[in-house]
Amino acid sequence: MKIIKKIALVLLIILLISQFFGPEKNEGDVNAVSVFIAETNPPENVQKILKESCFDCHSNTTSYPWYNKITPVNYWLANHVKDGKKHLNFSEWNSYSLKRKEHKMKEVWEEVEKKKMPLDSYTWTHAEANLTPTQIEAVVVWGKKVQADYQQQLKAK
Repeated sequence: MKIIKKIALVLLIILLISQFFGPEKNEGDVNAVSVFIAETNPPENVQKILKESCFDCHSNTTSYPWYNKITPVNYWLANHVKDGKKHLNFSEWNSYSLKRKEHKMKEVWEEVEKKKMPLDSYTWTHAEANLTPTQIEAVVVWGKKVQADYQQQLKAK
């Protein structure tokens, strides 16, 4: 029994010490998505949806919840954001080719339409990110329009 107590004490000490360390935060320039916003021109309601439901994981600026200060939760969140940015990063929109922009816009509206985005793991803790059918339709209509604009530009080349 003494060995179990010692192991538990060591694990507790490690857990306490680990609270002073954490992964690098995703805290870039808040205006980094401005190129994306200017180029795709989403209506105000869609901009609000993007801010509340997409930008935390798909931009260089994350608004962290209070529980991000707790290890190992902060590592899980950091990995989640890193993975999201790997698939789509609105802050890097200006570096995407025209073909990639067209493809990403298709993915945006399709993922929202199929209710694959935002992820359930995100909406559980961010109630404002739960999309209503009206919000989904707004994103889909806007996304299809932007995708069509990119398709026209590709044809013109």
